[in-house]
Amino acid sequence: MRGAAIYDDRMRLLVIGGTLFIGRAIVDRLVTRGHEVSVLHRRDRHDLGPQIKNLQADRSDLPAVSRVLREGRFDNVFDVAYDWEKGTTAAQVEAAARSCGDTLRRYVFVSSVAAYGPGFDHRESAALVPDDYPNPYAQHKASSERALFRLHADSGFPVTTFRPPFVHGPRQPFYREQFFWDRLRDGRPIILPDGGDAPMQWVFVSDLAEACVRAIEVPAAAGEAFNIAHVEPLTQRSFVEALARVAGVAPTFAPIPRSTIHAAGGQPLMGGNLYFGEILDIPPHTSAIEKANRVLGVAPTSLQAALAAGFAWYEAQPRRQVDYRFEDRLLDARA
Repeated sequence: MRGAAIYDDRMRLLVIGGTLFIGRAIVDRLVTRGHEVSVLHRRDRHDLGPQIKNLQADRSDLPAVSRVLREGRFDNVFDVAYDWEKGTTAAQVEAAARSCGDTLRRYVFVSSVAAYGPGFDHRESAALVPDDYPNPYAQHKASSERALFRLHADSGFPVTTFRPPFVHGPRQPFYREQFFWDRLRDGRPIILPDGGDAPMQWVFVSDLAEACVRAIEVPAAAGEAFNIAHVEPLTQRSFVEALARVAGVAPTFAPIPRSTIHAAGGQPLMGGNLYFGEILDIPPHTSAIEKANRVLGVAPTSLQAALAAGFAWYEAQPRRQVDYRFEDRLLDARA
């Protein structure tokens, strides 16, 4: 039966990287379900409340991480953290997995749609990028999944992986939705690289977190990978239009050739001279999403309702000081 629960008892759970965005949303759901929850991260404290146990270790410190996992004897582990400065390698993920011990019921690993490489409508059975792929993030995620599924094939290791696209929602750590809301509220035109027709795929952080938690409750999740995203098809332009609707603003657009933007010093990833948010103007990656609903019983939230939740959080934050000089140069050169 779809969505049948496997465990109804109170469990000992660990979230690796449970204090920020995706991990925090997972922690919220686990606490609501009445479980005993610990978080493993770099700091000696967190703001999640006294019922959440704090465990401190750097992800790259394999002996420390392995000791926490070995001594904790957790029923389920959610592996969410990725080190954007140094990378989180397959060796680090596999070492964590091998340290979990024989009490483990599920190891939930948050991978990425980037593990497929660019392309459209990837299904979970599609090949992942190779170990020598030039994008370190995609390579780390793909190689980590291969290591985990080898463990599953060799010993029945109870892994489940998720391959989300761009994730949005409250507590967004990247300058993504906020990038556009800042400009919309300031009456700024939104720059659209090559007219903004490139496809985009997004998932609401709450939907991803719920799917991760369902993975420890559904027997059929063991040994499986899942895509998860909104059902609404999106392009760069239509995503900004959706952001504008929840903000109650009529957007204005400035289509500029991507080659012109890059020649002027535009940065598609992070840092200065952003023109379309952080790590958003990249080759399209989209996936087929029916499996998560069929196996886990998780249906995506509507895009408008999900964006409205993010906008409510955004409005409660202090306004960011934004430097528009690079965008002004692009717009002036276009005039």
